[in-house]
Amino acid sequence: MKDDIRDFEEKGFLVRRNLIDDATATDLVSLIDRSLKPALAPVEFEADVHYPGSPESRTAPGGNTPRRLLHAYSRDAQFQAIARHPDIVATLAALMQTDQLLLSQNHHNCVMTKHPGFSSVTSWHQDIRYWRFDRPELISVWLALGPETIDNGCLLVLPGSHRWDLDPGRLDAALFLRTDLAENQELIAKATPVELQRGDVLFFHSRTLHAAGQNQSDTVKRTLVYTYRAGDNQPIPETRSSVFDDILVT
Repeated sequence: MKDDIRDFEEKGFLVRRNLIDDATATDLVSLIDRSLKPALAPVEFEADVHYPGSPESRTAPGGNTPRRLLHAYSRDAQFQAIARHPDIVATLAALMQTDQLLLSQNHHNCVMTKHPGFSSVTSWHQDIRYWRFDRPELISVWLALGPETIDNGCLLVLPGSHRWDLDPGRLDAALFLRTDLAENQELIAKATPVELQRGDVLFFHSRTLHAAGQNQSDTVKRTLVYTYRAGDNQPIPETRSSVFDDILVT
């Protein structure tokens, strides 16, 4: 685990392969598919995100394509079991060096889906940009429920970016990395694709810059995503980060 901690501190992300067994992943896929047809609220649709390539409205072609099944933890006991999975919790506790770990119900806590034909691009950003906590030191857990490749829009990361302090002018009004600047283009050229297989889990720092492309394959990509904080890293009152109570998992 010491090597994993060192790698995470250096790169801002860590992949643990085959952390979730195939039978569990298969059951989760079945659960998700039942929640997609019909789409069981609360749901965020492609038209809602306003990302590059998104349909202009829900009535436009592809506008009612589900992008995220929200509030995953409260949807089903199977999702709760993953959130409390012993290997996930142990990894997080080691990376954060804490014995009190909480899951945020306000950030991520969703099933991300990318559908062929109508999936949008996620531009370069840090998750912490709209989160409000005492410290910007949260970790997100990204469980792949099928192959994640360049072709179907896997996550791209900039290693070590969780330690960067970027000037405000390098970000746009929505706090995405500006791609029109040569200095940012040099950084993006060093992007690392995080390709995963079913059952692999990606842990990444809330300050790690990441992006994702469109799903160019012919199958839906499904990913379960949670975000965690240490017990002494409190959400700021009266912000989006404090709307729902966090869930104690250790």
